[in-house]
Amino acid sequence: LPTPPAQLPYVPQVAPMALLGKVTATTFALERPRCVFDGHADASDAVWLVVAFANASAAFRNPPSRADVPLYKQLSTARSYMTLETAAAAYCCSAPGPPVLRVGSDTACMDQGRQDPCNGPLPSPGPYRVKFLLMGCGGPKAETRWSEPILLRRAVSPSTIDPAPARRGSAVVIITSILASLGAVLATAVLGTLGAKVWGFLCHQDLGTDAFIRRSYRTHHIPPALPQPQPPGCGCSPPGLCHSA
Repeated sequence: LPTPPAQLPYVPQVAPMALLGKVTATTFALERPRCVFDGHADASDAVWLVVAFANASAAFRNPPSRADVPLYKQLSTARSYMTLETAAAAYCCSAPGPPVLRVGSDTACMDQGRQDPCNGPLPSPGPYRVKFLLMGCGGPKAETRWSEPILLRRAVSPSTIDPAPARRGSAVVIITSILASLGAVLATAVLGTLGAKVWGFLCHQDLGTDAFIRRSYRTHHIPPALPQPQPPGCGCSPPGLCHSA
């Protein structure tokens, strides 16, 4: 009987750092495991990522060889697949590389007839569970724990978007514009009426000289002239303050 793979304590998880598009409708970014397989892997070994629907992870059975690896196109029926085949040396403590692994990023996996292990877009929100599996020439050698369930974002159907808020917003803009126009017209009318009254009052003062003639003319003193109205906008001094006001 084959030797059961070693059980490693590592638990895969979605990348903890702030990351744009960490979880989308078809992909998610995993933390890249480091120093996890040291002491178990040989130079010829490979690490695989197992992706399964959360309710099917308990039923997953490790394949005895690379030829038996479940493929991406079988996900809808087998409820699981394996992807991201990587040399075990890439996960050593000192190995360079990106801090995350993106699951579901290869859209070319949708091509018909493609048989090789593929990292295709995930077909539904899930949830999913993942684990890493170390495989050598003789089969599985070590495996991590399963992750917690990973739920993808749900895409919003255009048919569910209510366009009413946009229409209400346009109506509010139109009503506001009409009220503003009416307010401007009303203000103009009021200012015009007040201007006419002031002009008539001033003209009456200029022409009404009878009161001045009937006064007692005892000296040569001339009464001061009435202050002349200034043009609008010039009532403050110095002139520079009018511009700033």
